[in-house]
Amino acid sequence: MTRQLITFQIDDKLLGVDIMAVREIRAWTPTTKIPHAPAYVRGVVNLRGTVLPVIDLSSRLGWGDTEPSARHVIIVMEIGNQLHGLIVDSVNDIVLIDDATMQPPPDLGDPLVPFFIEGLATVDDHMAMVLDLKSLTLGAAPQAASDAAPRALADAA
Repeated sequence: MTRQLITFQIDDKLLGVDIMAVREIRAWTPTTKIPHAPAYVRGVVNLRGTVLPVIDLSSRLGWGDTEPSARHVIIVMEIGNQLHGLIVDSVNDIVLIDDATMQPPPDLGDPLVPFFIEGLATVDDHMAMVLDLKSLTLGAAPQAASDAAPRALADAA
């Protein structure tokens, strides 16, 4: 099956998400911080009367915090039944990906790698990480996944 992805950049990394989840792309606007929100949640913005949580995607993926500037954009996505904004450096293109050519993430010994990445696809001779959108908004799941790995190893022994 073929599907369309929208690709974007964070630093020199190429990422993609299913275009069907994208609602709009907007220029960076400052956020209002929310007390006790996870560190990767930059805050919220008003999107035509809707409170939109904005996720610092670089921070969420463990690559460090983004210092947003006028060159950054927010990709507004529907994840589950809620709109979320993802801060990215720039939006690249819309591409067609054949699911049969998408590769699973490699086993790097960290249970969080497959948690966030649905797969890897070749786009114009570059490797694009296709994100699993639902995992980006789960608060406790990454910790639960990292806690489960030692238990699974112990159970296997």
